[in-house]
Amino acid sequence: MKMETETGTGTDRELDAERNHAKQHDSETGRNYDREEERITGSEALLRLLLAEGVDCVFGYPGGNALHIYDAMTGNPAFRHLLTRHEQGAVHAADGYARSTGKIGVCIATSGPGATNLVTGIATAYMDSVPMVIITANVPTTVMGTDAFQEADIVSMTMPITKHSYAVRDVRDLPRIVREAFHLAGSGRKGPVLIDIPKDVSNHRMLFQPADAEVRLRGYDPMPAVDPDAVGELLAAIAEAERPVIIAGGGVVYADASAELLAFVERTRMPVATTLLGLGGFPSGHELWLGMPGHHGAYTPNMAIQNADLLIAIGSRFDDRVTMKLDGFAPKAKRIAHIDIDPAEIGKNVRTDIACLGDIKDVLRAANEAAEKSDRFEPWIAELQRSKAEYPLRYRDSETELKPQYVIEMIHETTKGEAIMTTDVGQHQMWTAQFYAFRHPRSLITSGGMGTMGFGFPAAIGAQMGHPGRLVVSVNGDGGMQMCAQEMAVCAVHNLPVKIVVINNQVLGMVKQQQELMYERRYSQIDLAGSPDFVKLAEAYGIKGLRASNKADARQAWREALDTPGPVLVEFMVPTDENVYPMVLGGTTLDQMIMGE
Repeated sequence: MKMETETGTGTDRELDAERNHAKQHDSETGRNYDREEERITGSEALLRLLLAEGVDCVFGYPGGNALHIYDAMTGNPAFRHLLTRHEQGAVHAADGYARSTGKIGVCIATSGPGATNLVTGIATAYMDSVPMVIITANVPTTVMGTDAFQEADIVSMTMPITKHSYAVRDVRDLPRIVREAFHLAGSGRKGPVLIDIPKDVSNHRMLFQPADAEVRLRGYDPMPAVDPDAVGELLAAIAEAERPVIIAGGGVVYADASAELLAFVERTRMPVATTLLGLGGFPSGHELWLGMPGHHGAYTPNMAIQNADLLIAIGSRFDDRVTMKLDGFAPKAKRIAHIDIDPAEIGKNVRTDIACLGDIKDVLRAANEAAEKSDRFEPWIAELQRSKAEYPLRYRDSETELKPQYVIEMIHETTKGEAIMTTDVGQHQMWTAQFYAFRHPRSLITSGGMGTMGFGFPAAIGAQMGHPGRLVVSVNGDGGMQMCAQEMAVCAVHNLPVKIVVINNQVLGMVKQQQELMYERRYSQIDLAGSPDFVKLAEAYGIKGLRASNKADARQAWREALDTPGPVLVEFMVPTDENVYPMVLGGTTLDQMIMGE
């Protein structure tokens, strides 16, 4: 008897083997129930397994080879699925859900173009260490390798951008694989894991047994033990320093170590700079917070790094947008310490004199237990505070034009820093990082390492699903918004109260700024003429749309947006020639800042 590929249940021999295995398992565990009632399809098993992992919402888009999975959803009312309008919207929504909640985000897509449409979002999550499980359907195993309709080797494609990619070939492996995937995604340095399920496998029947054993993977040690000697070496270096600086990155947020970092800083009295992904990991209102360093960082944190004699990176991978020109980064640092859970990051970009490997929360707890209180850095702190007062972030305000920086300040003022802010990528992203004062971890959701346009708005949908009672504000440029505008249908259908902000300067602003400063104003392919009327576009989806081009109208429109239940889009018309400053040009060092007007 041949195995059926579309509707079959496997060979009689295989089914007998399953029954014998089940009986043996029953005798070992003392269970006694009718195993025939537990014979379910791989699709039904998948949904049960996801629910067992605590998944409360899956984002996805169906297609032919995923239909067994989607058919199983009709028989499982406990399973919650949100239909996006593009697969890329699904993966970005799962990403936003994961970043904002700390849980594992899950998305589903069909084979071929459905799966490949996820690739950019998977790479985005991989670069920023976001825990996700991505489930793709594939063509039946009997036609794999024949260039079948909508066949794509998504496992091979995603190997470089996942922690692991699974190809399910036996339905009985599914419980183990799902359990392992969630373990991998959510442990150690977090990241995306892909599970690819052929159509026939998703319909094969199995005697369902959850994988309840503890996951142990050979060679995978996600939680290295903290070395007390390394912590002692770090504390000794602090005791010898005169001008220390901490660079806190996204790892602090992902490790839920913000409280430990705050205690460490207040005990040692060391100033802190937070990277783009680290914003909110240390409260922006704290006297020892310097600001964001790097490419569009503030003057004080950049100069502090360049003059520090001890640099401590915590959950930051020394990205090139933070360090800029490596030859010339932190030239006065006698010692550089790096606290990170991933040994591959230690010494990768910047020399490391003190390596504290382990979970950031555990390392900081160990340091806090042994650190002594001191006021020896007060002269250094006073110098940096004078620098912040003398060189604040600034822009040339206008009574006739609506400046984008003013819009972000207004949003911060009205939300009191309590909103979850998601951004797309571009100038508006940097203005949000600069002029919205983040008080809490997981309150900024943005694409850092990959810089993915089209990310911000779908990520806001995911964040809103994860936090139905919180205010979620999605800040977008007019370029990136057009890459994901179709997801407004999701907000309208489900009445998700995302407040959608479009900073419209009618140009690809960040590209224009670089062409202006680095290509002698030779502007090429940046004009977004022909963009839609975003207010009318929102209304076409059944969402209230508002527009403002001056301060008074901006405040009125934004207040109306906040007072309106459900989703609202507000388009803010801003000048085309407004640039993001400060700026450090590529190939220069952090102290070679262009301060702007």
